[in-house]
Amino acid sequence: MSLFVPKFDETVIVRDAEAEVLGGAPVGVKLLADSSASGGALSTVRVTLGEGADGARPHLHRNSAEMFFLLDGEAEVLSGDDVLTAERGDLVIVPPNRPHAFAATPGSAADLLIVIAPGVERFDYFRHLQRIRLGEATPESLLEVQELYDNHFLRSDAWDGRRG
Repeated sequence: MSLFVPKFDETVIVRDAEAEVLGGAPVGVKLLADSSASGGALSTVRVTLGEGADGARPHLHRNSAEMFFLLDGEAEVLSGDDVLTAERGDLVIVPPNRPHAFAATPGSAADLLIVIAPGVERFDYFRHLQRIRLGEATPESLLEVQELYDNHFLRSDAWDGRRG
């Protein structure tokens, strides 16, 4: 087992009013701390989803685990071939190389704190998603940056069949 020691010397504090926010209803992303702020320890965002809104389609990270903490509401979380339902106060941690996705459950909104560790510079990934939402980039353009953001998309029959 290797030990990763992050390299940063100052306390990181992100004031709510100063955090960059992308999107809005039905999906909003608040950029909290990128990898560079924590010496590579973690990257963290807060995602708010309207009722039944999709958060992220199935993907995996080769080099990082991803943690989902439900601040409020209820969400479906894919982990491997299992679709879990997480409620307020629940924590789900998906290991590296495990397919995962998340969405608000039908009839419910969800507010999630998401942490990726070790961190990856991902704020530009979320800005890229925003450009896609605004029609400034194509969805296919994400395939060109999978390696850069360690975000590898895949198909999941379990996820596709969860509401059907």
